[in-house]
Amino acid sequence: MKNAMIVYVILYCQFLLASFDASGTPVSVNKQAPSSTTSAPPLLRVSGIRNWYLIGNALTPGNDTVTLRVAQAGHLRAVQVRLDDQPKGNLSQAAGAFTGTIDIAGLAPGKHAIQLIAEGSSKFTQDYFFQRSHPFYALLTTDWDTSDSRNSVLELHENLHKVHPSLKMTHFLGPYTFTDRKVSPARQAYLAKWMIRLRESFQDEIGLHIHPYCNFVNSVRGVHCRFKPSDTFRRGDSTGYTVLNSAYSEAEFLRLLQAADALFVAHGLGKPTSFRSGSWAAGAQTLKALAADGFVADSSANNWARIREESKNDGNGVLYRWNRQHWKAINDHSQPYFPDQFEPMSDGIYTIPLLEVPDNGSLVDYVTSNEMISIFSANWQGQSLAKPATYVFGFHPVSYNITFHKRIERTLNYIDRFLALNDDGPVVYETLSHMARVFRAPPH
Repeated sequence: MKNAMIVYVILYCQFLLASFDASGTPVSVNKQAPSSTTSAPPLLRVSGIRNWYLIGNALTPGNDTVTLRVAQAGHLRAVQVRLDDQPKGNLSQAAGAFTGTIDIAGLAPGKHAIQLIAEGSSKFTQDYFFQRSHPFYALLTTDWDTSDSRNSVLELHENLHKVHPSLKMTHFLGPYTFTDRKVSPARQAYLAKWMIRLRESFQDEIGLHIHPYCNFVNSVRGVHCRFKPSDTFRRGDSTGYTVLNSAYSEAEFLRLLQAADALFVAHGLGKPTSFRSGSWAAGAQTLKALAADGFVADSSANNWARIREESKNDGNGVLYRWNRQHWKAINDHSQPYFPDQFEPMSDGIYTIPLLEVPDNGSLVDYVTSNEMISIFSANWQGQSLAKPATYVFGFHPVSYNITFHKRIERTLNYIDRFLALNDDGPVVYETLSHMARVFRAPPH
């Protein structure tokens, strides 16, 4: 009886060892319980198998190999490998372990299985499951509606990076920061250096945001500031702030873009290549001007239904009505496309050479954290993605406060649970212009 107890303890300890890899890390929960030709527990300690393997593209490298290591805790003669029931040969034996690499570059999206068949004093198998998926890109954006922002809000930006180290942000900065006389040259320089520091430290992007303020528009030769149509005031807006960008012709808007380019370059920011229109009011002429000026991506296509509650009866109601009319095809599920010249809300035959990345997650002024999370989940429900996808959300620095910050934080905390970096899912934080390397225009 005593000897039987000793054998039981030894076998139990071996079973515990089999639950950890060579570094002492618990083996993936995707592992299936082993089967054996005897009642003895398995002697395999396996490492190297991920839960998620990304399918790469021109921007994001793929995880195209599985590198296996089986540490021997017994007397094994061989370890065979099968992938989705197809034989892949035996692992090589060296230094008390069996090792090998499996090429999965051609493996389709979906759930896959690796089966290890161990031969020793007994023969048993262990199955490991993993997901092969295209990336799901999360893009956090900021819309600079005003010329300046409080230092306390700038600190909240930095706090987001501190708490979420892999986060990247796209800052849609307004050119009026550099034409508004209320912003001193010293403050302009401070804001520019702050933006540059975020770009250098966190790989953030400095994009462009335009509300056609008269202090900016009137600084551009050949363009005169409009006062109408305003998305807020029935009698118009003498500052130009709430005037729709769609009120300007393609030629006029191209001049505004070129002037903004010059201001950005003069302050060390570089030429912007991503854009979001103030009030999301980008018409076909706006998008064509962007393409002519070398912009590669726009995010003006608006999930208009998500702003209904807050904007339908706000001011003169034009903000809601314009977006509902011009972006009626955009919703929670909308994904990047190349807009048609005649129907910019969708792709078509006569496309504009500019990637449209819909603001499907809206801005925190209009949606709660629960709504942002629900939109994220509507686009990714834990499955392998058959093609790359995007989730876009953000905030206005001018209205950003602790309440909105908590909403963004809760949303980011949820997204962080599925990062590819941590082998928890296919989610990758990225910036807007980089999406043009992922989604390519179809030939026409």
